[in-house]
Amino acid sequence: MYTDIVDLREFYESSLGQVARRMIRRRLRELWPDVRGQIVLGIGYTTPYLRPFRDDAERVIALMPASQGVAFWPREGPGLVALSDEAELPLPDMSVDRVLLVHGLEGTEQLRPMMREIWRVLAGGGRLLSVVPNRRGLWARADWTPFGHGFPYSPSQLKQVLRDTMFVPERTAHALFIPPVRSRMLLRSAPAWEEVGTRWFKAFAGVTMIESSKQIFAGVARKAQPVRRRLIVPMPGGTAAARRTGGPTRA
Repeated sequence: MYTDIVDLREFYESSLGQVARRMIRRRLRELWPDVRGQIVLGIGYTTPYLRPFRDDAERVIALMPASQGVAFWPREGPGLVALSDEAELPLPDMSVDRVLLVHGLEGTEQLRPMMREIWRVLAGGGRLLSVVPNRRGLWARADWTPFGHGFPYSPSQLKQVLRDTMFVPERTAHALFIPPVRSRMLLRSAPAWEEVGTRWFKAFAGVTMIESSKQIFAGVARKAQPVRRRLIVPMPGGTAAARRTGGPTRA
């Protein structure tokens, strides 16, 4: 089940949420440093992370699941957010170049339909970047944050989900090593936590991030050849044996 939109918005307005946004956003920009001329789609609750892409991308849009709710974004200018059923995205086939999925996988009750829709709308050379709570991290246990709700994933579990839904995992990154506490002194040291954690403690990151590509060619089972059956047509004048002997044969 998705976290309610009000709770998500309140979290990202808090000091802890602002730190989480900065740490995850920094890692996102390292993975996607250049999106010039591309269409970027955010699914889930991605608006805290989409703003840096607006200056480079041709277009940035966000879709929020109907069961989560929707919040207007951005505050200035026309809205770029729509409410949508995650199993039926209102976009044409192969229409976006990048898909950012945050607060989506761990909360959806329609995992395969949602991933199938993402596969459909993603262009052939596009990329999907999935951000999920890490099963071994502290943030997955912090139910006062949105990362403590839903189903967390280990990196191997997330890769398996991507492979099962016709995506090819390409790169893995980690973020959010600082403990999920509200201490201002600790929050100010977040960059140091990120540096140390990225180098030595990747298994205990708060979130796992995997970039994957769209699998275009898939193995197709070979169609079984139909069994040929002989068609026996009765010949005039009785059976073949009868014709050879000049008379009927006994059963």
